[in-house]
Amino acid sequence: MPTYTDQLQRSISLPSSPQRIISLVPSQTELLFSLGLETEVVGITKFCVHPDSWFRHKRRVGGTKTVKPELVAALQPDLIIANKEENVREQVEALAHQYPVWISDVNTLADSQAMIRALGMITDRATLAVDLALQIETGFASLIPLSKPLRTAYLIWRDPYMTVGHDTFVHDMLTHCGLLNVFGNQARYPATSVEALQAADCQLLLLSSEPYPFKEQHIAELQAYLPHTRILLVDGEYFSWYGSRLLGAPAYFQSLLQQVQVGQIQ
Repeated sequence: MPTYTDQLQRSISLPSSPQRIISLVPSQTELLFSLGLETEVVGITKFCVHPDSWFRHKRRVGGTKTVKPELVAALQPDLIIANKEENVREQVEALAHQYPVWISDVNTLADSQAMIRALGMITDRATLAVDLALQIETGFASLIPLSKPLRTAYLIWRDPYMTVGHDTFVHDMLTHCGLLNVFGNQARYPATSVEALQAADCQLLLLSSEPYPFKEQHIAELQAYLPHTRILLVDGEYFSWYGSRLLGAPAYFQSLLQQVQVGQIQ
């Protein structure tokens, strides 16, 4: 019986290629769609918004952190795909007592590439997955980062403000863009404040579209306290989704960097 090792170094055994898959991770749900697993994926979460056709028609088993065991059981999965950060440990462990659960742990572009290839192998889509990973690799190889790194902060939440530390996927994406994370000396998702942003002397402040949906009004709100900081809204999916959404990320980042350079910050 084939055995597969996930990104937490756990092993699961599957008698054959999975035919009833539940994905508990939005970016990996989109990846499964890109790998052509229309029939095999039977369950997703309420946050798996891509593709729209799956969001509207696939059975939902709750949220990423509120998985409902009875809905999972009704779908009789032969594979569940989860993530260390996005799902709740206790919920995933409970599911793992009943079903094969493959868990990803993605903090860098290299981690995402490994995850894509691994899921391609486990779902009998290895060739497609390798091709997709190579396309992503080629795209990032062509990305031209800023020649002079800008001191940058990236906000993911408001009330309180929250940012990203060095051990996050968003931090790695900022690094690929040539943006210096001013909170890179902290871990995970620390709370911050206007005073901390002022003290960090950030030249560029990026307001993400998710998980908190920052809008134009928030630029004005923060600009009053940070008059010398360039503040922009950004598409959080390109910074934090680590599946096939990465195919479009380099072009999005390049466009963003060109926008930043138009009014180059001194």
